[in-house]
Amino acid sequence: MRDTISTQVATDSAISLLSGVHRRDVRTLSRGGQAKSDEPAQPGGLAAEVVACWMSDPRFLDTQERPRRLRRSGAEPEPGFDELVNAISSDVRPRAVLDELIRLGVAELDPETDDIVLSALGFVPRQGFAELAAQLQGNLHDHLACACANLEDGANFLEQSIFVDELSEASALQLHRVAAQTWAKIFPIVMREARARFDQDALLVDPQQRSQRARFGVYFYNTRAGKNDD
Repeated sequence: MRDTISTQVATDSAISLLSGVHRRDVRTLSRGGQAKSDEPAQPGGLAAEVVACWMSDPRFLDTQERPRRLRRSGAEPEPGFDELVNAISSDVRPRAVLDELIRLGVAELDPETDDIVLSALGFVPRQGFAELAAQLQGNLHDHLACACANLEDGANFLEQSIFVDELSEASALQLHRVAAQTWAKIFPIVMREARARFDQDALLVDPQQRSQRARFGVYFYNTRAGKNDD
């Protein structure tokens, strides 16, 4: 993977894929600026952007709004993986992105059909510790900031959860499945709105007024009752 990228022109997108740093921050740093130290890292860089597009763009979803299995290169009306990557950036080879997604355990090749299949959980980089740590940092930072703002500053950020105990292990597993399925339904809706707002603001709003960032997420956790309850 690393050798593949090293032969490319060092564009912002290629550096983002190689380093996991968001393309926005690559642009800032490469032009002599400084990344904002008070913000959590944006996990995954270009690879995460590609997965987000795969999970939300109708061109890459099936009739049930789940990420489709993709051919390397598709044909209308069903574009393939090459078209997916090019929808985000044309500065990096689709094969390099595919190698990185496979390295991270986010996608895999079906050995029988050669289709590219996205992990059921989306961008959860099981094989990339640095990427997973960056995701953890960003999620925990903003979740705690949300809760503290509600508690101390009188804010009204969304921060809710469901709690149930006295369950069997099988029931807890089923709840996890339902939670994951529900997230898969919510993600495309929120992601499409986020992209629409980003595109509209980029077109109509002065850059100095585009100072806000937002994160929306869910979590699920189960354990034996009484363990870590303190």
